[in-house]
Amino acid sequence: MSKERARRRAVRLAEAERERAARARKVARRQRRRTLLRRVTPRLPVRRTGRLFARRSRGERAGVVALSGAAMIVIWLLVDDLALRLGLIALLLLVLPAVVVIALGRRT
Repeated sequence: MSKERARRRAVRLAEAERERAARARKVARRQRRRTLLRRVTPRLPVRRTGRLFARRSRGERAGVVALSGAAMIVIWLLVDDLALRLGLIALLLLVLPAVVVIALGRRT
């Protein structure tokens, strides 16, 4: 009986060793594939864009400039007093960043 158990244990151990070796080969193959894919696939660019206003697209910035310029022209044409013109334009420039954040906010 003891010889039979020893033989079965040896078979079990040999089978476990084969499975362990197969698993190790599979893990090594997967690791090689991952490293190859990492070398081949392009990496994501660094999030720094080098632009001053990286949060807004070029179209959004152009829209902000165009609308604020139009508002300045309207103020200049409709208001007669020079001091009031300059005060309203200064107020527009002071409030403009808050309006841009509220209108073009990206938080959802």
